[in-house]
Amino acid sequence: MPEDAQYRVYVGAYTGPESAANGIRLAFADAAGRLRCTDTVADTYEPSFLALAPDGATLFAVNEVAHGRVVAFDVRPDGTLAEINSQPTHGSAPCHLSVHPSGRFLLTANYLSGNVVVHPIGEGGVLREACHAVQHSGQGPDKDRQEGPHAHQIVPSPDGRFVLAADLGTDAVYVYAFDADTGHMVLKHEVAWEAGTGPRHLAFHPDGDRGYLVGELTSTITEFEFDPDGGTVRPGRTLPLLPADFAGTSLAAEVVVSPDGRFVFASNRGHDSIAVFSAAGFEPVGIFPAGVRGPRHIALSPQGDVLYAAGELSDTIQAFAVSTTGALTPITDPASSPTPVCLLPV
Repeated sequence: MPEDAQYRVYVGAYTGPESAANGIRLAFADAAGRLRCTDTVADTYEPSFLALAPDGATLFAVNEVAHGRVVAFDVRPDGTLAEINSQPTHGSAPCHLSVHPSGRFLLTANYLSGNVVVHPIGEGGVLREACHAVQHSGQGPDKDRQEGPHAHQIVPSPDGRFVLAADLGTDAVYVYAFDADTGHMVLKHEVAWEAGTGPRHLAFHPDGDRGYLVGELTSTITEFEFDPDGGTVRPGRTLPLLPADFAGTSLAAEVVVSPDGRFVFASNRGHDSIAVFSAAGFEPVGIFPAGVRGPRHIALSPQGDVLYAAGELSDTIQAFAVSTTGALTPITDPASSPTPVCLLPV
């Protein structure tokens, strides 16, 4: 890394004909959180979501295409990436992936086909053929967005005993018991959200027994209780992500929780803002301008003192200092990066 760099930020992007992006880029953050974006470090098509292995040696990306694929990259000492191999996701338009805490399995959500899939990870980060897949079914009241299942996220519980999948199309969160020896999932609970919510992403609190889910279609956030023993999810209070007087069109996108567990952040595309909540009592802190257009993804620095917003529509990334009250203050002008849609601080 450059001498003044404190950590790396990998940038996933859409790479279609209307974008100048051609793969995964690498940025370096200094002590204040200011980003310096460098060149593409991996040529790959539509790497719209990224995840890192627990040991930091392998980075995984989706190829969000009709015949979806997942790709494994070796992380070199200088931060550049070398492709190891790829595998089909047995679904269409994979939009999210995560790595099981054991480091032995990659979990992927296929948006258009509405299914989730598990790939074993071999020695050296090599992706093996998929060992298990589950097809969701159902629909919601929104005829344009919920005509069928649309798996939008799949994440392991903090201890890895369960896997949770948020499905925008069926207004449900599916909780699977996960076999860490075989990679197989067994459905334990199908948790219904209010019709038309469009569950998009969820994030666990560091205490492991609660979390937060954003509804893309209603621009809301719901706190839920989680039982680490039985995998039970109990939705609790739901709060709006937008000001009461906002009359335009906006879609909720990402949700993250600070490493110290004090704050919850969620992004709005359309209103182009970031809503902040105190985890203590689940109370609003404020709604802050995102400084970018279309903040599809937000991410926190490793220490949680800087928040980054990826502006898909403005080709920029904005860095914010996170105050002790949770308030967001822009650190500097946005950094340029074409069509950024996923940020992975390392």
